[in-house]
Amino acid sequence: MTPSRRIGFISTRFAGTDGVSLETAKWATVIERMDHECFYFCGQCDRPQEKSYVVPEAFYRHPAIDAINQTVYAGTWGHMHEERRAHPEIESLHQDFFSVYIRPARVTKQIQELKDYFKEHLYKFAHQFRLEALIIENALTIPVNLPLGLALTEFIAETGYPVIAHHHDFHWERQRFMNNSVCDHLATAFPPTLPSIRHVVINSMQSHQLASRLGIAAMVIPNVMDFNSIPPPLDDYTLTARTDLGLEPGQYLILQPTRIIQRKGIEHAIELTRRLGLPAELVISHAAGDEGTDYEKRIRQFAALLEVKVNFESAIVGEARGMTPDGRKIYTLGDIYPQADLVTYPSSIEGFGNAFLEAIYYQRPLMLNNYSIYEADIKPKGFQVIEFDGFISEKTLEQARYILTHPEEARKQCEHNYELARRYYSFSMLERRLQLLLSDCFGEAV
Repeated sequence: MTPSRRIGFISTRFAGTDGVSLETAKWATVIERMDHECFYFCGQCDRPQEKSYVVPEAFYRHPAIDAINQTVYAGTWGHMHEERRAHPEIESLHQDFFSVYIRPARVTKQIQELKDYFKEHLYKFAHQFRLEALIIENALTIPVNLPLGLALTEFIAETGYPVIAHHHDFHWERQRFMNNSVCDHLATAFPPTLPSIRHVVINSMQSHQLASRLGIAAMVIPNVMDFNSIPPPLDDYTLTARTDLGLEPGQYLILQPTRIIQRKGIEHAIELTRRLGLPAELVISHAAGDEGTDYEKRIRQFAALLEVKVNFESAIVGEARGMTPDGRKIYTLGDIYPQADLVTYPSSIEGFGNAFLEAIYYQRPLMLNNYSIYEADIKPKGFQVIEFDGFISEKTLEQARYILTHPEEARKQCEHNYELARRYYSFSMLERRLQLLLSDCFGEAV
């Protein structure tokens, strides 16, 4: 029998409905089914308090971390030039041929001080919960908290802890990290190449990139859902959901179940709703999140331009049922998905696609942009969805109209997709791969 292990999850946050938090919860569920115990280190946390170690500065939007990011990912020559002129000790050394991608000495010092601060807390975390292994969720992948990544790298190098580094988004996959003054830190810790780290990525393209860029071999574990447990039927609480979401009798509910951020391509969902020629309304379930509100303003203006009513319903779609301060019902996504007549997922970039799996899990018809990971890893499995390549074509509209007006055909497609997902993206698949990783960390039980 395999002995029970004490495993620490580490990230910038474990809270809310972002992809990292959701996938971590699934991994923890499977690991606990394997009789191991899970603990959490992060900056924001909604996990059990008695199993959590919270350091507020670990959250990537903490003011201290945000200030570092605003400086080191400036992105324009003008901003960096102003930074140089503001510091005489730099300006006096300047020559025309010096690099414009500079990092002020005060920022270097701040990064180092925070790194030491985090490392001290990592040691306390490991001692407090008597940890035997670590699973690091994206904190060694996307460089939104540089001091934390550097601290983790040093901590692993100093202790030799067995580590599973679960990578979701690499810095070379995001344009906002291209121009930076921290290439040295990125090369050190995002990700590090240490012998005790087992690397896991969520798609095959990331695996190829890690191998070609850094010579790192990685296991591919895609995002998953519990396809062996069908979703519960709707209850009386949900009878008012369509009305509360702004739907009139006889209208189709088109659901955009994502945050309002640019790469989600929500303009396409608005255009589809406008051009369908059917009584339909678009419901967006999430708010803008951590990336500002400029894109949300753009979406509202675009909807007004096309004269499409878009219902922004993040106030009444949450993680748990409840009531808003003004007395309205709060629904979960599990309450909303089964009532959608069509789910839209027009993203241009995705690491994998949680909303794709959710639509399949709740057996809803799905329209998506043919993003690269879908093309490479998911589409070859044989899923039946409405696809488009960068723009809404007449063919896209015809397929959407057909699915909406032929519910029996939609049901057959959804059942087909569910069975495929149960084969390839289930908790059973995740458990087998985690068993391999943990056996690699600890050896086989004897």
